[in-house]
Amino acid sequence: MLADTLDPEDLDLVAALQLAPRVSLQVLATTLGISTGTVSRRLTRLREHYGLRIVGQIPWWLDGATPHHVWVSTAPGHAREVATAVADLSEAQFVASTTGRADVYCILHPRRRDEAAELLTVTLPSIPGIATTHSELGLHRYVSGSTWRLHRLTADQEQALVQHRHGAPPDTPVPMDDDERAVATVLHRNGRASAAEIARELGRSASTAYRTTQSVLDRGLVQPRVEIEPAILGYPLEAVVSLSTSPASMRAIATALAGHESARYVTTVAGTSSVLHHGLFHHEDDLATFLSDDLGKHAGVTAFEVSTVLSVLTRYWSPRR
Repeated sequence: MLADTLDPEDLDLVAALQLAPRVSLQVLATTLGISTGTVSRRLTRLREHYGLRIVGQIPWWLDGATPHHVWVSTAPGHAREVATAVADLSEAQFVASTTGRADVYCILHPRRRDEAAELLTVTLPSIPGIATTHSELGLHRYVSGSTWRLHRLTADQEQALVQHRHGAPPDTPVPMDDDERAVATVLHRNGRASAAEIARELGRSASTAYRTTQSVLDRGLVQPRVEIEPAILGYPLEAVVSLSTSPASMRAIATALAGHESARYVTTVAGTSSVLHHGLFHHEDDLATFLSDDLGKHAGVTAFEVSTVLSVLTRYWSPRR
């Protein structure tokens, strides 16, 4: 059985990787003041026993499609099997069983825009046990899991790691050639894949793989990120808050919420909601404070609904079962 949370040394290592997911073991060791061997052993344990993964976040616009946020109501007693079936879809980016607004909340991201209709109106509703679905189209992502992090390191430690970070994501779509797309696909599965590993997998020369890898990382076309369950980091409560806002305040509210310490994912959507805030909290009191105080100070918020997460089956395409 897993411990409730990681020990302080493991939490420091996770915090360091959140800042610089591809940094070398030697730099991690020097920054954290431990041996390279200790870093290697701890990283292996985090992967094997706690499900830590380094993945590569790819831009929404790569293939012209944007994600759909879907709330699924199920027949009584069928929530788990429905969530499992949804998680088996290749388009499933995030899947969780929830309470509140629906029994299952998921983010489905079709590969192409023209695949969304079949996915949302045929494939998903055909899953046995589903009673109703409600979907909302993602418009603009303000913050994502690649930027949420633990605040444990000193300023000097953070400075030592920041210089090894990847480039910032572009504000607007930029072209990617076939080689860059192929490298991005490998990094999507393994955000710490070396140029040598990429060269072997794609059958490219080492020099070509290195140049292409550096290009997609430096230009921010792939954002390496840490994936590990928030509960073992000390955040056992996860909630998706769907906000209705006045039209004029939608962007300002999304921008403000993106800067909140709980924000793991904030996006504007087209649907009955205006903004979605996926937040991580230490305790129910923290969620209550967020709802009453942090949302309450925004006059443009007219209503909200909360889906609290019971269990996560898929997180950024990574199975968590």
